[in-house]
Amino acid sequence: MCDAVTKIKFGTDGWRGVISDDFTFANVRRVGQAVSDYYRGKNAGQRVSIAIGYDYRFMSDRYAHIMAEVFSHNGIDVWVSDQAIPTPTLSYAVKRMGLTAGIMITASHNPGEYNGIKIKTAEGGAAGADVTGEVEKFLDFPAPHEHGPAGSIRKTDMTAEYVRFLRSYVDIKRFKKAKFKILVDTMHGSGKDFLSRVLKGTDIKLEYTRLDHNPSFEGLRPEPIPENLGATIEKVKKGRYDLCLVLDGDADRIAAVTGEGEFISPQKILGLLILHLVQDRRMTGGVVKTLVGTNLIDNITSKLGLKLYETPVGFKYISELMINEDIVVGGEEAGGMGFKDYVPERDGSLAGLLLMEMMVMRRKTITGVLKDMEKEFGRYYYLREYITVQALGSFKMESVKAVRQVLGVEVMKVNDSDGVKLILKDGAWLMLRASGTEPIIRIYAESKSLKRTRDMLAFGRSLIMKNAV
Repeated sequence: MCDAVTKIKFGTDGWRGVISDDFTFANVRRVGQAVSDYYRGKNAGQRVSIAIGYDYRFMSDRYAHIMAEVFSHNGIDVWVSDQAIPTPTLSYAVKRMGLTAGIMITASHNPGEYNGIKIKTAEGGAAGADVTGEVEKFLDFPAPHEHGPAGSIRKTDMTAEYVRFLRSYVDIKRFKKAKFKILVDTMHGSGKDFLSRVLKGTDIKLEYTRLDHNPSFEGLRPEPIPENLGATIEKVKKGRYDLCLVLDGDADRIAAVTGEGEFISPQKILGLLILHLVQDRRMTGGVVKTLVGTNLIDNITSKLGLKLYETPVGFKYISELMINEDIVVGGEEAGGMGFKDYVPERDGSLAGLLLMEMMVMRRKTITGVLKDMEKEFGRYYYLREYITVQALGSFKMESVKAVRQVLGVEVMKVNDSDGVKLILKDGAWLMLRASGTEPIIRIYAESKSLKRTRDMLAFGRSLIMKNAV
């Protein structure tokens, strides 16, 4: 496809495209110019400053420097990371340095053939539609360019202050004599060995897997979901670890595995961290989950007397609430979690540190704290999967709204604010939603029986197959 006619659209978390197809040097320059036009117009008469970070994906460093050149040509001062970094490292740098905005070159958990661009606000959070929508307008109608003095371009280490902050956020003294053995799976991403730097001087034993640089991610999606973790789970079982933390490609999402090899979904991690922050650390504030969040969070917040907010899918909605409301933690179903007194953005490494801190403070393994939570607040079986839209043609989402029963149980409520969620009479639910970042339809289901949840996923698949054009 010719670059001049490529349609560039920002989804739930940035713009992503296939490298050398629609994610090209020319289109990166187009986005860079549109971002320049937006921020120069918004900050007329003021100096604009933008930080740029990048991950380990193919050519990410080159795309970052192309973006920097475009900004400089527009009179914008630029700080470029001197190395591949996690997305939250870039977000923290933007806020700490008091910059206008940030740009992260990453496609997060997409397959290796993708790359992408995320825009971060001055607060360090994900840019909402109010920003990305305006940027998109400039893609087709660039602002008249006035030649003036070029902006500076500086390479900088964004990691030292980030590590220092993480060490200050958790109680490092409590880790000093902790003897836990932890495996960290970075999925070949930019999470690298930051946790070792944070926990330096403690007795926590950290080991890594998939730490090497591999832009193809072994042909897998760098997404922390069970189907991508077979070898890691076997390593956990054989190595007698107390916990395994799994980070996605740009380290803003997390999942975990118990020492016995049980996958801990991000939904359960969010529940554990609510309990840790509120009960162990005595923090206050509301909780945010997305529309596809587990009912477990409703139970926890209800029993603890915490205000619960529910947003559409996309961390930018959680980010907005974290800026405007008193939020102790907000989390999405895919593993992105943000915390009070930080940037309003996801951070997988910090979430992992807090899980370890919970184990240290409660003097239990992750299996122990997980069992305690499920005993008090219930065990829910939450599953999700996806179907590639390209293989099915277009799918009529409207047809899902007409469903009146799921596996013989009456549909009591239909929520179509973001996809279609069918809420059943007994509290179980099924949801179908088109992804905002790649050509897939996600299917989510939850009930109090693993078999039933699997059957509901199969029912969701059948709905897609019957109604695909």
